[in-house]
Amino acid sequence: MFVAKVCSTGAAGTDVCPGYDRRVASTRYRCNACGNLTRFDVVASRRTRAFHHYSIAGELTVEDEEVLDERVEQVTCRWCNASGDAIERVAVEEPA
Repeated sequence: MFVAKVCSTGAAGTDVCPGYDRRVASTRYRCNACGNLTRFDVVASRRTRAFHHYSIAGELTVEDEEVLDERVEQVTCRWCNASGDAIERVAVEEPA
């Protein structure tokens, strides 16, 4: 999984980051019970390496996060509450 920091340029050319990461996944889910492709509760265990950058005021910015290991334990559809065999993993095509 690739993690990209979402930032915009503020006054005087400074970067303004809203405090969240946009994750680009290589796998998506599809609920075969209701057809949902967009809303799932995912329980996962993740081991990561990241650079933690603290400001003088103590605000934390996590940069360069790399997922070393990830195990998805359960996926539940938010629309119909289906899980297990009803949820299908769908590969995401690489952009051209």
